[in-house]
Parts: sequence; C-alpha cells; structure tokens
Amino acid sequence: MVVIIDPQLAGVAGNMIIGALIDLGANPEETMEVMEAAASYFGGVDVKVSDVKKAGIKATYVEVKKASMPYLRYPEFLEKIEAINHPLIDDGIISFSRRVFHTIAEAEAKIHGESLDDIHFHEVGASDAVADVFGAAFAYFSLGLDKEKVYSLPVALGGGSTISSHGRIPIPAPATLEILKGAPIHGGPAKVELATPTGAALLVNMVDEFKNFLPPIRVVEIGYGAGKMDQEFPNILRIMKGERSLEEDKIVLFETNLDHLSGEVIGNLFDDLIGEGALDVTITPILMKKNRPGHLLRVISKPEDQENILRRIFKETGTLGIRIFPQVHRTILKREKIPFKVNIKGEWTVNFKVAFLDSEIISARIEYDDAKRISSKIGLPLREVMEIAEEQFKREMVNKIEGY
Repeated sequence: MVVIIDPQLAGVAGNMIIGALIDLGANPEETMEVMEAAASYFGGVDVKVSDVKKAGIKATYVEVKKASMPYLRYPEFLEKIEAINHPLIDDGIISFSRRVFHTIAEAEAKIHGESLDDIHFHEVGASDAVADVFGAAFAYFSLGLDKEKVYSLPVALGGGSTISSHGRIPIPAPATLEILKGAPIHGGPAKVELATPTGAALLVNMVDEFKNFLPPIRVVEIGYGAGKMDQEFPNILRIMKGERSLEEDKIVLFETNLDHLSGEVIGNLFDDLIGEGALDVTITPILMKKNRPGHLLRVISKPEDQENILRRIFKETGTLGIRIFPQVHRTILKREKIPFKVNIKGEWTVNFKVAFLDSEIISARIEYDDAKRISSKIGLPLREVMEIAEEQFKREMVNKIEGY
C-alpha cells in the first residue's frame, strides 16, 4: 500500500490534512477529542467537523477556533508539549508532533538568526496550530499511514503578501519556504497564502519522497480535506491510498574494465563486493582496444553503499577509473518470501521468493541456499531438487495465494 498527498492545486494546511484523513476513514470524534485535549494546554480550541463543497467537490472541513495565549519561547513550548496527557495521545503521536514543531522552530531560528532557545513561537505556537499538529498526527497514526510509503506531489504556494506578527511578508512565508527547501513547489494559482508553515511541516514529516507526477498505482481510497476560503478552483487537499504491483527503488551502477588481474583475484573480488553490500556483481570477458583480453566488472548497489563499493573496487583492482551511473531507477515486481514445506526424501522447510503483478503470480522460486542445503544432505542434484520443490509449491500453493 502507498499513500499520495496531493497539494499541487490548493496547497497544504493543517486542517486540510486532518479533513482529508477523516474523509479517508479516521474517527472524527476521537480526532476532535485529541485536538481539544492537546490545545487545552495552550489556551484551548473549539473544533467542528463538517461536510462542505468546494467548487462542486464534496470535502471534509475542520474548523478550529482558538483562544488567545501569550507567545512562548521554544523551550517553554516544548515543556508544555511533553506535559500533554490523554488516553488517545501515545508516545508515537507526541514524538511525531515534537518533530513537526522542531521543523518549524529550526526554520524560524534560521530566518531570524537566533538560537532555538531564543526564538518565540507566534502563529505556529498558538493553540490552533497545536490542535492541527496533534489532530493530524492522531489521524495519520490511527490509519496506519506511518507504516506505508508516503509520496507527495508538488506544493502550490499561492502568491502576493500577507500580514504576520512581524508585519507584511511575502507569500510564501519565509518559514514555509525554508521548510519546503528541496521539495518541488510552484506559485499560484491564487494570490493568497495556500501553504502554511504548519501544513508544510506536517507534510515534510509525513512524506518519504516527492514526485512531480502520480506514480503508477491502483487507487483504492481517496480523502478530500477542505480549506477555509472559497476559490475559483476546488480548495481541497487530496490524500490517496493505492496499491502498486510495480515498485521502484534507487540503485547505483558501477562499471570498470580490468585487463591485468588473475582469475583468483577476480573471483575473490566478487565475494568481497557482495560482502560490502553489492546487490549484484557480474564479470564478463571482453576484448579491449589493441585486441587485449580483459573483463568488464559491473556492480549494482544501494546509494548508501556507494562509497564502500568504490573504495573496495579501487583497492582490490588498482583500476584508474570507475564509471558511475548514479540514482538509476529499476522497476521491480511486488515480492514476498513465503515459507513452505517440501517433501524430498523427507520433509524440509524452505522459503520461496514469489513475485506478483497485480494479484497474478509471475514467478515462484525456491531460495538457492535452501535448495543447496537439501541437495548436499540427500545427494540429489541441485537442479532436480529445485524442479521437485517448485512443482510441489505450484501444485499446493498457487491457488491458495491467488490474490494474496
């Protein structure tokens, strides 16, 4: 399951996120209870949830009315956050909310050139912002979205200027822009503030990756959260849940030509690179310039293992250069490791790697190490062990896990 947040038309605010999550299935009464309980430590709020229409589209609107309270320095603010106690507010919600406010605090500190201990929370430290953050955190965790891969589309910011506690400032607000640094953003489509600091901070703490366009998914559920203003466009934030049979991950591809190494060294290099975290290693005989025989070394790794892989190749081969294809994407099928008991001159528990396209099984293969273990124990050729095991799996399991 994947989650996609869509702020590309109407931006993002805390109450819009909450509305979309409630529309997606979060309990509205419990969410309101959490919001009012958390905000009670900061002067209190009244929360109302209702169905509205924005440019003809039905959405959930969360209205938060706040009470006034003196501004707090960030350390004092955190003390109050840590003091919040309510049966529905667990440590995960407290921790997530603290990260969101820390994101805002860091942005404010950088903009104003102050330390975290010295900054004062103004609008974002008010009771309605506390309600927004805790309400969004509760709804997010209650739906189990913290366990899913979360994407966001580019964020609409609006434009023009607005009045803040510091006077007139441009839109996007400096804090919002700082928080969204590195994320895809665009101005418009209205001359108002569409992305708030609180909404932006919630977004970057929920999202694993930003995408310019919707990834290929099968949409299962959609939640619509409404903003306060009526615009010429639907002032809504969409959150989608979907399923992906084809997944992408990021890899790094290394290549280098070797023309001076013995077979023993090349064989040892293969094992060393796997030990360093390489996902795959291939060594292919090639004919190089001036008709010299050599080998093409190709290594695939995760980006986080890149430096270790490079160092190992340089150290073991003495090559003068390595071609790197950084951040290559590969498309992979949804895969599951499924335990299964086979009967081959006795009963053995093995693992099968099963690949799915949508709900259809594309392949089911016994783990090599399990097949090799059986082969060595009973003296049957490895190929024969694999064929027998896979035939038993196909006969007994495929119908059971169809639509798995």
